[in-house]
Amino acid sequence: MDQEHHTEICPATRPRRFYDCTLNEKLLYSSFLLLAGLAYLMALAYLYTSFDNIDGKPGLSVEDIAENYYGNRSGTRLESAIRGSMAGYIETEQRSHIAKWLKSGAPEEEFKRTIQPIFTERCVTCHSAASGLDVPDFTSYEGVKQVANVDTGVSLHSLMKVSHIHLFGIGLVALGIGLVFRFTLLPAWFQHTLTLLPFVAIFSDISAWFLTKWDPVYAYTVIIAGGLLGLSWALQITISLYQIWFLRCRPEIGSEDDG
Repeated sequence: MDQEHHTEICPATRPRRFYDCTLNEKLLYSSFLLLAGLAYLMALAYLYTSFDNIDGKPGLSVEDIAENYYGNRSGTRLESAIRGSMAGYIETEQRSHIAKWLKSGAPEEEFKRTIQPIFTERCVTCHSAASGLDVPDFTSYEGVKQVANVDTGVSLHSLMKVSHIHLFGIGLVALGIGLVFRFTLLPAWFQHTLTLLPFVAIFSDISAWFLTKWDPVYAYTVIIAGGLLGLSWALQITISLYQIWFLRCRPEIGSEDDG
């Protein structure tokens, strides 16, 4: 006996918009978006202070990005650190003494006479086994020698550790902002593109970290992807906040593709 097959047809429904949200929802979404925006600005400030002057020059540049991941193959990890992220902890004259010692081959005799007192005064509070931090031990020549070699940039182990944290963390932030942004009233192609763009930018940015480790030219990809992420989030947050509080009624725009 033939069995009839019936196709269930879902009723057409209009998607919810911000003007359909309650005041409590609007307050919730606005608070989250403002907090996410502030957090992103703080992240930019942190990135600037972390990468600034890595190449020995003031300001953030492509060379700073490249040197962080690819390294300064003409120098050492220690020299890159004291001229970059650790520059604020050591005086200029002391940095010059350390750089001169490194260029002379980092002899042990000179270390005990000139360099060790500098590290004892400036560095061993953190750079010692007693601190419990995952940093090189500067209390001995053997510990310093580990970073007194050619600088090949951040290690693959560190990249993998930071990348998986960023993929989880930033991915969840992108999801949260996107869930709010979906209530906006925009042309479908623009809304879909702007929803997808942060995820593409995050993937491209973190992939470029590993590529820059292989070839410094990919530092440009890091900057471009980071810029696209910031631009897409800025647009999502700004448009959402505007429509949350100022879009009062549904304008007649004809048929709308919300698929």
